[in-house]
Amino acid sequence: MTISTPPPGAAGNNTHRLPRWLRWIALLLLCAAYLQGGWVKLFDFSSAMAEMQHFGLSPSAPLAAATIALELGASAAILTGIWRWLGALALAAFTLMATFLANRFWSAPPEAQFAMANAFFEHLGLVGGFLLVAWDDLRTRRQP
Repeated sequence: MTISTPPPGAAGNNTHRLPRWLRWIALLLLCAAYLQGGWVKLFDFSSAMAEMQHFGLSPSAPLAAATIALELGASAAILTGIWRWLGALALAAFTLMATFLANRFWSAPPEAQFAMANAFFEHLGLVGGFLLVAWDDLRTRRQP
């Protein structure tokens, strides 16, 4: 009986992983909108509260503060690798909820549906990206 070795590129083979610097750039790009949004909200808190009110969220001040903490904190977790999986799942859940709140293209006026549908599906793509980050982080932490 012969035991064969898996071919290059087979599951479990880490030879096809991104270089660390490129992986970090990819994570930074994935988090860019949340870093930018968190900083803008932090330095223009009245606009952050107005955004909450625009979407019917109340009380606006604590919700704006929680949004800022989530966007910046979860991004920091992803970029530093400390509880990366948790930060990625938090941003995935937040993005999914925000997408269904802010991009309801199916109930928008016809002239707004195209742009809102694009934004809706782009945000679903971000959710998928964050789920992959969480899965990859949990998977690689379990390997000996």
